[in-house]
Amino acid sequence: MYLDKAKKQEIFENYGKSNSDTGSVEGQVALFSYRISHLTEHLKLNRKDYNTERSLTMLVGKRRRLLDYLKEKDIERYRALIKKLGLRR
Repeated sequence: MYLDKAKKQEIFENYGKSNSDTGSVEGQVALFSYRISHLTEHLKLNRKDYNTERSLTMLVGKRRRLLDYLKEKDIERYRALIKKLGLRR
């Protein structure tokens, strides 16, 4: 399994308020970004895997909606997260 419990806790610890803070927008966006990068690598090897392609599209949409929400609520947190994750927007 590519995403075990320890890896999730590490992601939430680095981007959330604590390792048990799974509900923060920053933690969720970081987790989605990790999953998106994994699925992108999978699709490079398996280009006809259309179910994974759809899952990837849905994840990108979820991440986009969360980032839009964060941008509306607190622009400084949004900018810090974009810079920390290295997203181009």
